[in-house]
Amino acid sequence: MKEKKAVILLSGGLDSSTAAAIAKKEGFTPFALSFNYGQRHGRELESARDVARHLGIGQHLVISFDMGLIGGSALTSSIPVPKGGLPAPERTAGTIPATYVPARNTIFLSFALAWAETIPAADIFIGANVMDYSGYPDCRPEYLRAFEAMANLATRASVEGKIKFSVRAPLLRMTKAEIIRAGAALGLDYSLTWSCYDPEASGRPCGRCDSCLYRAKGFAEAGLPDPLLEKFG
Repeated sequence: MKEKKAVILLSGGLDSSTAAAIAKKEGFTPFALSFNYGQRHGRELESARDVARHLGIGQHLVISFDMGLIGGSALTSSIPVPKGGLPAPERTAGTIPATYVPARNTIFLSFALAWAETIPAADIFIGANVMDYSGYPDCRPEYLRAFEAMANLATRASVEGKIKFSVRAPLLRMTKAEIIRAGAALGLDYSLTWSCYDPEASGRPCGRCDSCLYRAKGFAEAGLPDPLLEKFG
């Protein structure tokens, strides 16, 4: 049987790690892609490497470039990371937080597309989610459909009829609790994942940024302890 290859955007976070586990369950041979893009801290890359090993992903590529030169985000500049509480549901769709990184998913998916065309692989997995999320415009289904259409217009492999690219977002309409339950059922070790935007000097998650709060909410609603926090006591 012909090998099914897929490029997986793997940040080391809860969502992308679950998407990678789902890709493996669906019979894909995953090629993990992570980025050292000048983000506030490199802790998530440690998790990406750990998760790739845990899932038995043989090919894990880390690409480096510096979006800090562009700035415009609390994750790549000196802009403070917002803390203290999740936005009300009625505000989420219209409020884009300071942790938004300009065009980040477009840049990441472009690298993934280039690798997918080379491997070759028709499928690209991303852990985008529109349920429990921070209002990022590049996580919306209409954006992902638009990128997929562009991918099939802009690549030699597609124009020549060799590949029809598909951008797959298996978590798109799942709550954080549903994502966690799905990953747990697949045996994903969430103690290896990382979510915090602004960890303490001790290395412990801050517990107050949006990403920490969404993670805590998800584990609470899933009825499961967060194994990452258990590691810190």
